[in-house]
Amino acid sequence: MADPKAKGTVNVGQGPLYRLSRRIQTALSRIEVLALFPLLALSAHWMGFEDVSLVTAVCLSTLLALGGIGRRATAPGSFAASAATPATGRGALVAMMDRVSDVPGRDTACILVQIDDWAALHSRWGLDACEEIATRVEERLQTTLRNGDLLTRLGDARFGIVLSPLATARLGLRDTIASRLSDAIAEPLAMRGSALRLTASIGHSAMIKNGADPADTTFKAAETALDEAALNGPNAIRAFAPGMGRARALQTSLSEEVEAAIHDGAIQAWFQPQIHARTGTLSGMETLARWQHPKHGLLGPKEFFSAVEASGHMPLLGQRMLHQALKALRDWDAVKAHIPQISVNFSAGELRDPDFANHMAQEVARFSLAPSRIVIELPEGVGKHIEEDAIAANLLKLRNAGHRVDLEGFGLGAASIPTLQRLSVSRIKIDRSFILDVDVAHEKRQSVAAIIALAQAMGIETLAQGAETQSEQDAVAELGCDFVQGYAIARPMGLDNVADWARAHGAAGKTIRLDDRRAAAP
Repeated sequence: MADPKAKGTVNVGQGPLYRLSRRIQTALSRIEVLALFPLLALSAHWMGFEDVSLVTAVCLSTLLALGGIGRRATAPGSFAASAATPATGRGALVAMMDRVSDVPGRDTACILVQIDDWAALHSRWGLDACEEIATRVEERLQTTLRNGDLLTRLGDARFGIVLSPLATARLGLRDTIASRLSDAIAEPLAMRGSALRLTASIGHSAMIKNGADPADTTFKAAETALDEAALNGPNAIRAFAPGMGRARALQTSLSEEVEAAIHDGAIQAWFQPQIHARTGTLSGMETLARWQHPKHGLLGPKEFFSAVEASGHMPLLGQRMLHQALKALRDWDAVKAHIPQISVNFSAGELRDPDFANHMAQEVARFSLAPSRIVIELPEGVGKHIEEDAIAANLLKLRNAGHRVDLEGFGLGAASIPTLQRLSVSRIKIDRSFILDVDVAHEKRQSVAAIIALAQAMGIETLAQGAETQSEQDAVAELGCDFVQGYAIARPMGLDNVADWARAHGAAGKTIRLDDRRAAAP
């Protein structure tokens, strides 16, 4: 149901009465609350206050009736409820899976949903507002599920689901349900006159029937998948797979090594070329972090950035990448490599630093470089923080100083026209999921054409991210894209290879590839 106070905002749920019933259900689930009613009734009877005794009995009946509003009707023998089943929480999920596991030929799945950035939401909106947010998210999840599916809240921002028995809970079905849940949460939520955009990490597992306790094993598998989704989030979905726990252990191990790796130079800046789509001439380099680990080999950002964030050293890594990028650009100038600009990635957390723009100005001046040659690249997820004044103020200062601003991964998340305007974006990087097979997939061509048309109308440049074939590169150029980046041009390469690649590319007048294994990240 659309909220009349916020145009374009969807407000899903059964309204204030439903939310009141949920609070009553919570209160009545507490034994100390229920114990008050017979105590009051007996006390009133013994003291001769028959009217009070009558009112107490009527009030209890009324509250129990109100508490039942919004509950799904449950047929006798339903898997979702029984007299012995806990009403809420982990116990209810495990109990339902226990019953399904006892039925031959029936399957189910456990799905766990965690609202992303809950601590930041709590800090911004406060306890009462966050409770309302969680309640409304629960309503949205409930409307997405089928009759017979069990939904329960597991904490402030976490929800658990067990599917009604199926013939088989195959991966495709589970992914489809998880995507529907994610989409329901992503709909703008009217909150105090503004449209709040939420994302969630989701982990799921089919019933694991081998072992002594299938239900508990399945729940723990879903927890492992949720942890993996959170590591790769925000807004990520992961299905449990054997060995996933080992990946979690690796991240924990890496997080303990991050600080030493940054200081010792094990994490270095690598660079990937960007070219003009129509002419093929070199337009710049993107700075990418690579960790040469003594045990695990060369690691890319997706393999260790979660560990950096968990260790709290993302600002330190950002400073080191900026220093190496600026030094590299100055050194390329000295050898006349003719690299016009360089882009450096920064997180939302770094951009919240009120001194960020001033620090950037000092570093650029120290290397005697023009600010126009240093591009600030933002992750698409920064769009969720559009209302944060510190981020917007820093970006405005950077734009006024002459820096350009790229927004990566465009097309997947919550980035909108107001987001592009408020973040002072100069160029959007179209996510590689749109570029893959754009030469043969009509729907993708239409999507990319629409993104390019929007950008052109706003005076914003476009870059196709992740072009892997010459045919994809040609297709985006025909659609009017301004720049291209991807394996079709070159893989990320170490500092020592960049100048040679740039000279060879300029001499050839077209895309070339160095036959140098050191230039390619595995």
